[in-house]
Amino acid sequence: MTNSALRPTRRNALGLIGATLVLPQIAQAAATRSIHGAAFGTTWQLVASHHDDLERLRADIDALFAMIDQQMSPWRSDSDISRFNTMGAGRHRADAEMILVATAALDLAKASLGAFDPTVGPLVAQWGFGPIEGGLEPDWRGLSLGESSIGKARDDLSLDLCGIAKGRALDLAVDLVKARGVDNFLFDVGGELKAVGQHPSGRSFKVAVQHPVAARSAPATLRLVDGMAVATSGLRMQSYELADNNYGHIIDPRTRVPANDHLLSVTVTGRDAMIADGWATALFAAGLTGGPDLAESNNIDALFLTRDGAGLSSIKTGAIEGALL
Repeated sequence: MTNSALRPTRRNALGLIGATLVLPQIAQAAATRSIHGAAFGTTWQLVASHHDDLERLRADIDALFAMIDQQMSPWRSDSDISRFNTMGAGRHRADAEMILVATAALDLAKASLGAFDPTVGPLVAQWGFGPIEGGLEPDWRGLSLGESSIGKARDDLSLDLCGIAKGRALDLAVDLVKARGVDNFLFDVGGELKAVGQHPSGRSFKVAVQHPVAARSAPATLRLVDGMAVATSGLRMQSYELADNNYGHIIDPRTRVPANDHLLSVTVTGRDAMIADGWATALFAAGLTGGPDLAESNNIDALFLTRDGAGLSSIKTGAIEGALL
């Protein structure tokens, strides 16, 4: 996931997955200033009060994202996760950050009844969306974690954290900015956002949920209170059409084909961007037949959008209704 991968194609890495939220034009307001950059095959943007000197944070933010890229990008042959994927069965050393994210991924796999599966990477590649080679039999239960190692039960089992790592990057970036003394800001990494404090005008930050169909107006707007993150998974940014069928990047581990249950997008809010990121993926994979029930049983605040004739219909779970404007 180097900067040369910034073309908005379906082969981008962490970046464009789930990037279906629109950052409002608050950076144009007189009360704000922003900085932006490139990471994970997409862009990031930090928006805060015009009183804050944000440029002093740029180098640290870029260094943080470069570290995560080095650890968890399957698009880099020299990354930690790519090296793990080329190793045989057994236990292999891993640093604390990789173990933390892998632990969250396996917890999500269990809670989602396998709808989120961090071993599905080779199937993602088979459908044209990823670089991971390996067995086409996903099995998240074949992964195991220790204090300083990750184990796999089969030689061809691989680990793919793209469905959760960008959210982790956002959480860490927000912590970095807060630690440097900025109290009110909105951070966007490839369409996943997290708010801290308030907009400089004194209100909560607001973001629009992008319409799943291009050139259509936003179907919903969300109010992000202090500490709230939002992530979306959907077909718009990572899909292609073939023989009148639309194929997306999210694989349903049960069918081993791209999720296609008439669902267009799932938006999830929560305090942890990493978990919101993962649940958005899991709920989209579960589809309309299982996603809403799965969200309700796990107390997930989610907005499901699906086609309704020429328009859209929605299903809301948890407290998402209270965040909609």
